[in-house]
Amino acid sequence: MAESETTEPSRYRPALTVVAGSSRPGQADSQTGRGESSASPQVSFDRRELNQLFNLYGAKVASGEWRDYALDFTPAKAVFSVFRRTSEAPLYRIEKSPELARKQGAYAVIAAGGLVMRRGHDLGRVLRVLDKGLRIVGAE
Repeated sequence: MAESETTEPSRYRPALTVVAGSSRPGQADSQTGRGESSASPQVSFDRRELNQLFNLYGAKVASGEWRDYALDFTPAKAVFSVFRRTSEAPLYRIEKSPELARKQGAYAVIAAGGLVMRRGHDLGRVLRVLDKGLRIVGAE
């Protein structure tokens, strides 16, 4: 590195960004000299929210309706997708978007076709749209 070069970002040229991250989490990147903690924070589900999601998921797996799930975290939203089969598109996406928290609610359940089934401020109330009513078993 020449004496005139600096690792500090300049207002005339943007800071370097790396598409492929470092080989180990938490390790400083060799090109930018910054660790992963300086990246924009990702939206994620907290423990209480994950507990509600996995309770619903477990019940649906036990009834044979769902078989797989996926978690996606981006700086804009966190998504819990449920699948009937792994190779298919998700049946439902449960999204948490904090930027919509004051407007329509941070949580939404979205069907496979893109239809927003329910949106709200409370995850438990939003997940009720996926719970079907009581069924009578064994009545002949």
